[in-house]
Amino acid sequence: MHYDTIIIGAGLSGLAAGIRLAMFDKKVCIVEKHTELGGLNSFYVRKKRTFDVGLHAMTNFTAKGVRSSPLGKLLKQLRFSHDDFRLCQQKISEIRFPGKSLCFTNEFEFMRQEVAEQFPGQIDGFNKLVKKILMFDELNLDDSKPLLSQPVLESFISDPMLIDMLFCPLMYYGNAREGDMDFYQFVIMFKSIFIEGFSKPEGGMLYILNLMAEKFKNLGGELRMGNGVKAINVSQRKVSSVTLENEEELTTEAVLSSMGYVETLNCCEPKLTESGRSEIGQVSFMESLFIVDREPQELGYDKSIIFFSTKQKFDYKVPEDLIDISSGVLCCSNNFKYPKPLKEGLIRLTNLASFEKWDSLARKDYIAAKKEWRGSALEQLFTFFPDFRDNVVFLDSFTPKTIKKYTGHINGAVYGSPEKIKNGKTSVKNLYICGTDQGFLGIIGATLSGISMVNLHLLR
Repeated sequence: MHYDTIIIGAGLSGLAAGIRLAMFDKKVCIVEKHTELGGLNSFYVRKKRTFDVGLHAMTNFTAKGVRSSPLGKLLKQLRFSHDDFRLCQQKISEIRFPGKSLCFTNEFEFMRQEVAEQFPGQIDGFNKLVKKILMFDELNLDDSKPLLSQPVLESFISDPMLIDMLFCPLMYYGNAREGDMDFYQFVIMFKSIFIEGFSKPEGGMLYILNLMAEKFKNLGGELRMGNGVKAINVSQRKVSSVTLENEEELTTEAVLSSMGYVETLNCCEPKLTESGRSEIGQVSFMESLFIVDREPQELGYDKSIIFFSTKQKFDYKVPEDLIDISSGVLCCSNNFKYPKPLKEGLIRLTNLASFEKWDSLARKDYIAAKKEWRGSALEQLFTFFPDFRDNVVFLDSFTPKTIKKYTGHINGAVYGSPEKIKNGKTSVKNLYICGTDQGFLGIIGATLSGISMVNLHLLR
């Protein structure tokens, strides 16, 4: 079998890339090692309940008819309508630190007023920072020297708590780097979360993934599930074929991989290394899901998403223990503007976690540790929020080990390597990267990554 392009991974970036290529009558095959779509933004079923994994919500919401936004560009490039995605906006979200709270909606002026009220001495600097963000070209694909965010923010804002409160949602939703983040990524996330905003698709990620997969197949694309890539065969710095796990060999003109930069190089035969561009990601998470017997707002959880730190200083790094219980993300899916209420109440709690610590545990200790650390996280949470334990009717947790098992990302690093390959190029002339390690962030960003890399390299 010979293809114009083989795409590795049936996540959002891979599916979007496949649709874009198939629209131009390219012969395309997407290969996925798992039996379910989605990669880092997939779903799973427990006790007849379907749960989304990955991000709690889609960022970059803009209203119908806004064509210049990331969402508008995505819809245009893949020829979907705004209604096709069935997006339900957030009601209101919050950043909560000791003694301070900033609420935000999908109307940015609401947040600007919150900053003015909570940090009156900082509003002028905040407005100047916003002006810089709006003028910054975060989608420039040139691999220029990284610009870190902390010094930029400190040049506009003098209150360290406000800086940390701005960092908290943006880092949790897309930062692979401990302690700081590249400024272009800060800009992407600031725009996508604060200026544009949150939504969730009616029907969850399963609906979006099926929508995209059906479009890909209807355009003539081939989707192979449950049969991953064993080897990317390279000769004289050019891919000639890929060998699947069932030993089938597929020849191709090009490969577009969403499996991660280092993971892709590790799959090449013979093995490839590229000096200075192989930093392995470390940041991962533990997540617990709680089905409760009533609407979360009846339990005191009336926000769509809450980003919190129980300490004055927010510290975004791999924890020394199995998880860091001092900060996290709470998501209440019921608090989005769905056309009809969800069947059950759902509260999701996400904390930073250490893959190394979880990976070192024996099986029996691993199961006990999940229960213990979930309990510790709740105990810390309830010093800040109402206790809902008596209302839980079902719960489940997953760790960095789970993430690695189902995504293949080394260390369960959700956001991949801190060193992004913005132009998608590798040293192999027809092997390209899309998705997490290319550098566009979030659900919409991942989808745009697949589109952008196809437009840049494979449709010329």
